[in-house]
Amino acid sequence: MPDCPFNPAAENIADLIYRFGSLQSERWNNTSSLCADYVSSDYIILHMPLTPDAVSMRVHPYYMIPSLFSPLDYNAMEASGILSAFNSPALNNQGKGVLIGLVDTGIDYRSPLFQNPDGTTRIAGIWDQSVPIEEDVLPAGVPDYYPMGGSSYGTEYTREQINEALASDDPLSLVPTQDTIGHGTFLAGLAAGSSIPQEDFTGAAPEAELAVVKLKPAKKYLRDFYLIPSDAPAFQENDIMMGIKYLRMMADRLKKPLVILLAMGSNSGSHIGTSPLSQVTQNYSGFFGIITVIAGGNETGAAHHFYASIPAGTEYEDVEIRVGKEEAERGFVLELWAADADTYTVGFISPSGERISRIPIIANNETSIPFLLDATTITVNYQLIEAESGSQLIFMRFQTPAAGIWTVRVYNTQRFKGTFHMWLPVQGMISEETVFLRPDPYSTITVPGNSRLPITVGAYDTSTGGIYIHSSRGFTPNQIVKPELAAPGVNILGPSVGRKPGSDTPMTTRTGTSAAAAITAGAAANLLGWGIVEGNYPTMSEASVKSYLIRGAQRNPALTYPNREFGYGTLDLFQTFLRLRE
Repeated sequence: MPDCPFNPAAENIADLIYRFGSLQSERWNNTSSLCADYVSSDYIILHMPLTPDAVSMRVHPYYMIPSLFSPLDYNAMEASGILSAFNSPALNNQGKGVLIGLVDTGIDYRSPLFQNPDGTTRIAGIWDQSVPIEEDVLPAGVPDYYPMGGSSYGTEYTREQINEALASDDPLSLVPTQDTIGHGTFLAGLAAGSSIPQEDFTGAAPEAELAVVKLKPAKKYLRDFYLIPSDAPAFQENDIMMGIKYLRMMADRLKKPLVILLAMGSNSGSHIGTSPLSQVTQNYSGFFGIITVIAGGNETGAAHHFYASIPAGTEYEDVEIRVGKEEAERGFVLELWAADADTYTVGFISPSGERISRIPIIANNETSIPFLLDATTITVNYQLIEAESGSQLIFMRFQTPAAGIWTVRVYNTQRFKGTFHMWLPVQGMISEETVFLRPDPYSTITVPGNSRLPITVGAYDTSTGGIYIHSSRGFTPNQIVKPELAAPGVNILGPSVGRKPGSDTPMTTRTGTSAAAAITAGAAANLLGWGIVEGNYPTMSEASVKSYLIRGAQRNPALTYPNREFGYGTLDLFQTFLRLRE
């Protein structure tokens, strides 16, 4: 593969997720205007000049076009048993010697929450994907090495550079990375922020180090393809995959155990853990000392999921979608995923009554249907066997759909179970007015939270003990128990951005499974510190951490476990440590 002749982060460059072993390998090897970033033994990211074919499913399998992800957020430490663990001398490791890695919106590295008592940083490194790489900072004599571990875009800021910036009068002139959204800073504070007694605040693992990836915004061509509103925060699947690789390489370099925190979610995909990002999160699960904690999503009550079972002898199922006025200006995408070997076709009825009869399945074909009365175009792509899941996918794009009730008529053409799922985009990527009229609240865990091996977390309200009303519910369509746990996630206090020099750290509250996942990631760091760093359990793995957290979870005797809302119970680190010592 040739050296990259262009900036892969540029808007006129397309990104594709490529899986090794494809029969198309010769096609890519013979392309001169192409470069690639290595993710893992399974995937590389291809970068090439943008053409209309970059988002065509006639040309590329579904999984190759990066999905877009959104941040998942809509007195916590005591409820989670974390302060009780801190107060026990034998259990108060507080994450010392462990690295917590975030792939998110960045971090306010100037905040005292992320500094040692002497004012130096606890951040081992920041990879800002949005800052162009500077060729003159590459170490001499190390061929093909980029400072962020083998990526051809973005800029890494090392611990030494951050400390130099903190000691200067103008830190941003030396390390110009900022978290303008605040989501990453908030989560980093919950997971590993220092104690602020006057605010009654502490992070879950205040002695842990941090490694941070600031994701670059999604490119315009992908936002246009997925019909995402221009003001919605959106990030690319391939960038998240590269961020995970950076965290893994940082942990290897420092020889520290690693907790990866992912608080981004999407409704694009099979929801059974087969997407490229899901596969990457699972690939690290077999290593000792690497834990991945994922926010489950906030999709319950959003009416973005539909499930149906078509009885034998019934020709079709009508799925009604109310389209709001905001969507009429742009549009939205809709995915139908079949169960097992079932196959389906679709037809449509517009709000004005215009009907489109069943669209036949034609291999490698995209069918665009213009509606004369409603000034709408729907593009339908049948993926008879989607490469990663083995199931049928029907991908539909509604461009400038008329406001009102749309009906998708789903025909069962080959029946085994007669069941299928449909998903609209997650909150933030579609207006609140566009919903299924007969939604199903279950199987709403967002991608990649439905991956089998990582720890997926829901959110509950500590003031009532009840599940957060929008916390996504399990189980997965293939009946994997998700989430495994629930953690505090309602009105959670944490750091904000916009601190002025010399002033106190500004604080704010947020609600959602992002906060719950950050607290759980800190709890996992405490376990790794006790087990691996202190030598009590040198072979501690993701599977063992998950099992101990489940065993130590609090359970309501009035409920049956595992259940779709709480999984196996609510996080309790102190009880988990007690189980470790049994």
